[in-house]
Amino acid sequence: MADVIVSIVVERLASIIEKQIREEVNLVRGVEKELLYLSSELNTIRNVLDDAERRGYKERTIQVWLKRLESVSYDVDDVLDEWNFELLKLQIEGSDNFVVPNHHKVCKCFLIPASCLCFSKVTARHDIAKKIKRLKSRLELILKEKDRYGFIVCRHFDGPRESDRVQSTSLIDVSEIHGRDSDKDILVSKLVLEDVTSEVISIVGTGGIGKTTLAQLIYNDDRVEKCFDLRIWICVSDVFDDVRIARGIVENVKGSSPNLNELETLLKCVADAISGRKFLLVLDDVWTEDYTKWEPLKNSLKYGGPGSKLLVTTRSERVARMMGATEIHRLGQLSDLDCWLLMRQVAFYGKIEEDYKELHEIGRNIANKCKGLPLAAKVLGSLLRFKDTMEEWNNVLNSEIWQLEEAEVSLFPHLFMSYNELSPTMKLCFSYCAVFPKDYEFDVEKLIRIWMALGYLSSNGSTTELELRGREYFNNLSMRSFFQDIREFNSQVSCKMHDIVHDFARFIRNIKGHDSEDSNGRSEARMEVSCQATSHLSVPKIKVYRSLFCQKEPPPVIFDYTTRIRVLGLSKCELQEIPREIENLIHLRFLDLSGNKMMARIPQTIFKLYKLQTLYLRNCGLIDIPMEIGNLIHLRHLDLSLNVHIKELPETIYNLDDLRTLNLEYCASLSRLPEGIHRLVNLRHLLNSYSQILHQIPQGLEQLTGLQTLRSFCAGRGYSKLGYLNKLDQLSGSLELKIILHGVEDVIEARKAEMRNKLHIHDLKIWFVNEMGRTDEEVSVKNDVMEALQPHPNLRRLTILDYQGTKFPEWIISPINHLKVVKIQECNHCSTLPPFGKLPFLEELSVWRMNKLQFLGIQFLGIAEGTHASGSPTRAWLSSSPLIIGFPKLRKLSFSNCHGWKEWDDITGEELALPIMPFLKELKIEECGLMLLPHRLLLKASSLEHLTIQDCLHLTEHYEDKKGSAWKSLSHIPKVTVSYLKDRIV
Repeated sequence: MADVIVSIVVERLASIIEKQIREEVNLVRGVEKELLYLSSELNTIRNVLDDAERRGYKERTIQVWLKRLESVSYDVDDVLDEWNFELLKLQIEGSDNFVVPNHHKVCKCFLIPASCLCFSKVTARHDIAKKIKRLKSRLELILKEKDRYGFIVCRHFDGPRESDRVQSTSLIDVSEIHGRDSDKDILVSKLVLEDVTSEVISIVGTGGIGKTTLAQLIYNDDRVEKCFDLRIWICVSDVFDDVRIARGIVENVKGSSPNLNELETLLKCVADAISGRKFLLVLDDVWTEDYTKWEPLKNSLKYGGPGSKLLVTTRSERVARMMGATEIHRLGQLSDLDCWLLMRQVAFYGKIEEDYKELHEIGRNIANKCKGLPLAAKVLGSLLRFKDTMEEWNNVLNSEIWQLEEAEVSLFPHLFMSYNELSPTMKLCFSYCAVFPKDYEFDVEKLIRIWMALGYLSSNGSTTELELRGREYFNNLSMRSFFQDIREFNSQVSCKMHDIVHDFARFIRNIKGHDSEDSNGRSEARMEVSCQATSHLSVPKIKVYRSLFCQKEPPPVIFDYTTRIRVLGLSKCELQEIPREIENLIHLRFLDLSGNKMMARIPQTIFKLYKLQTLYLRNCGLIDIPMEIGNLIHLRHLDLSLNVHIKELPETIYNLDDLRTLNLEYCASLSRLPEGIHRLVNLRHLLNSYSQILHQIPQGLEQLTGLQTLRSFCAGRGYSKLGYLNKLDQLSGSLELKIILHGVEDVIEARKAEMRNKLHIHDLKIWFVNEMGRTDEEVSVKNDVMEALQPHPNLRRLTILDYQGTKFPEWIISPINHLKVVKIQECNHCSTLPPFGKLPFLEELSVWRMNKLQFLGIQFLGIAEGTHASGSPTRAWLSSSPLIIGFPKLRKLSFSNCHGWKEWDDITGEELALPIMPFLKELKIEECGLMLLPHRLLLKASSLEHLTIQDCLHLTEHYEDKKGSAWKSLSHIPKVTVSYLKDRIV
């Protein structure tokens, strides 16, 4: 990665030279010429690095030269970072905001007199100057060698590309394919369906997963052949050559290719060839994300007949979206058995398999290493074809895939194609993931902060939105299938890396020299190493580590050597205290101390790490947070969650101008934040869920207009005010509002909040704490507050808890709502439910403890025009309109603990002609007083699969006889569960 590192260093050198000129900084006085020399020569080298990287993949001597250049570049980076740290140290310790450490609590002027600062500055300048001069000498030797290789100046190089990439065809031997029948049937059914909304279907997956194979199976399926007048197969490959593609389409249809070069003329030929004919066009292996290249061809395809379809295979979801795919089929992995069948087929080709039965068990274990990747199974099968003994097969079994020559020749080139599409910094981000073990579950936000700490995200010196750039990098990598098993739980995203992709990342790091040493034992390239154990560590290697992760307490001496690290993970190491030597880690940006429950206090040495950007102190048993936290002015992420004894935060926390994320979740004893929250001008995420007594957020919150995450907000007299939310229109994700009602002023504050302007909030929970009576005026206040909290139509999930008003707000049934999930809980003073059937996107509705609900009428279905949220119709039925559907998307409906609910009105007459709940899958009624089910309504719910009746006395008595007529009225439902626990303990 010499090209990336050199580019980063050149930018930093330029920044320092500019700063020295602009601010007359004298910390590097005496080596100005050396700095200019380093900048100039590294710039010169950068111009030939494209050619050097290309030749370095095959020429060993150039690989070594690149490793040495990379090593020098890293050393320059370290010296520049040291220079920056010394300046930062002088700035912080000379600032009025500097908090003197507790063990030095004397008059500040005596602690750091000017003479000491000058002496420190002179010493630092001398040390840095010496290092720069030594680096100049090393770079001069590298430059002399450069001339020997005769590199040419190139503008850009992405890595080793295949100029003779194999062109795919539609031909296939179906008998050789395993494990894709289900995928084939799903996609064939979508292709033959006369559906204009699914004109473009895409198969997406990593290289070698079998996208082309699946497309070939589909193309040759009998159902597809009968459905389409024309079937056309085009292999696109990495260059989207619209002239070649257009020629190929015409040649497929007419049998010969026109001798034309003008795109305009060729596209007219395409339109003429397919005019009025129903076609299936397969575009295999599409790479371009440029819509302007695709648009002319797309427009010519519109002349095909109705029902024409386009099937695209690609590695990138971005490509699929660019091409307008309405159906994206992410191709999964094969089973271990299918991998073995595929590998066995190749390995024993031309042999009598019965003669090699003793190899089968070993073969199955080798196939398991493929982790469902068909290409890996074929490559390993090819390797095993020339090996006949158990010893040879065991050698393959016990080898890492990335070390096998066959993988380098036949497997990794397919992954190189995706890798080459990445920007240089994204390549660094990807290859870094190899330092973690296989099957490691990445916390995506933490991974992004590690990339940030290692300097992979900064560009042109800008540090404003590093986290945003990191998410963009991650999204790009995941869309290209470098990550998989992406899951989200409580807004925390995790993912994994396929084992073969991990092997490829290790292979990349190895050829880039991250793990090699020269004959003198000196590492020639800076390493990022995940050290899962702390014993047997080689001192020469430790000295060049840039990241280190330990699973148990490391010996303090280790920090005397790892002075260059940027990332240090010490989570769950059973630490009781942090060694003082940690203050030597002046380059440290990322420190994870989570899960060290015996720490109790943060050591003072931490607060001398002035470069620190990320500090995880989750679940460390902390009692308090020292004032010195304010000295870490570059901190961007501070995690104090699960420290249940912290009662307050120091005022100095507002010195952290760069702070983006403050995590206070599960801080059970924290009751308030200190005044001055408005000073955290860059704060984007305030995570405060499950901090039960953190009720007061001081005034000034409204000034944080860039705030994107606020998990919980408590409002009411003596607490924060709802009006504080007025200007926080960037809030996103989930928000819980806990509102303590007192009087008419609450209506005014609810209106000030302007919740309808917060278009990025998708999950809203409104929880009322009632301290008012039941007079008409007080009930009116409750109704008006609820009405004033109207959210933006983008809201997806709504929970209303303990609402004491008598009617639901009008906005809850607005047809422009995008609500998918609604939960009504303990709304005990409302006697009717709104016509939720009007909501066009509602998929789940649950009602729990609605004590005044007695009757559920037809209005609930929302099939009457002009129905109020109160449930009463205002105008006539519109049964003649075919567009009216009651609950058009509902999948799950549940009622629980509604003891007063006796009657559910069934549909009759005109309503029978209307579609109602066409997609309902599950209906659950639990602990309710309902007497009888609406049988005709349930019959209309044609997709209903599971009806559960639990602890409902009257319903149980009515339906428990499985031979009775009542039970027969439910016979169309595949699964009906009726249960009643008579001795229920309440």
